[in-house]
Amino acid sequence: MKVIFGSDEKTSLTNFISKWLKDAGHNVEEVGHLTKEEKKWKWVDIGKEVGSKVAKGEADFGVVCCWSGTGVCMAANRFRGAMAALCWDSETAKLARKWDNANILCLSLRFTSETIAKEILEVWLSTKFDEEDLNEAHKLDKL
Repeated sequence: MKVIFGSDEKTSLTNFISKWLKDAGHNVEEVGHLTKEEKKWKWVDIGKEVGSKVAKGEADFGVVCCWSGTGVCMAANRFRGAMAALCWDSETAKLARKWDNANILCLSLRFTSETIAKEILEVWLSTKFDEEDLNEAHKLDKL
């Protein structure tokens, strides 16, 4: 699976997420401060870059991080077809995928431990949208 991963800071958590995704066999494209690029990336730039690429179908999923996770989530959601969700545990990740068909996972650098990130990623990547639940699918059509 192709995953685009961006963060406005490079931290031990972003290093962990990148390694985990690659070890799980995913093709990972990194953007923002995860690269050696000299550009000064702000959270809004990261969210827009990931949101745009996922919306265009250049990646199956996106993962974005900033201090709170909220800023990158708002920026990523600016594109039709980008469905970003801020998740803080495996249950919110499961429901964002199952009920909301979210395709961009947003995480807080401040509040997410490596253990929690691993649990979230495992659930996020293994949970499918419940297309059988017409009630939920109908709600998404209203967006």
